[in-house]
Formats: sequence, structure tokens, C-alpha cells
Amino acid sequence: MKKKDQCPRAKINEQYCTCTASCDKHGICCECLHYHRQRGEIPACFFTLEEEKTYNRTVEFFIQRRS
Repeated sequence: MKKKDQCPRAKINEQYCTCTASCDKHGICCECLHYHRQRGEIPACFFTLEEEKTYNRTVEFFIQRRS
């Protein structure tokens, strides 16, 4: 069974996911958050579509764009 099938909110989450990368965490927010947190990054859903397309998920970039 796929992880998406185990997540009851996966279909709902996919509607709000702005990530343009193809990954196995798309729509599974809890795994996405843990993945990026471990790397010191911010998930795509915190960025605008324009910002997300840069694939720059750093905290510094996030703060810079909101200052």
C-alpha cells in the first residue's frame, strides 16, 4: 500500500500543495515537513509559486522575500 493511500488527508492536501518537484511526499504534509526540517529548509507550500520555482527553500531566502 502506498503512503498516500494511508494518509486520509492526502487528496485534500494535494489541492494546496504548491511543490513543483515530483516526490513521494506530495500531499503528505507531515512527511514533507519532517523532511525539510531535518535539512534546515522550509517546504514549498510556504512560498509563492514564483518563489517555489527557484527551488531555494532556505530560511534566509524565505525571510529575505518577506522583509
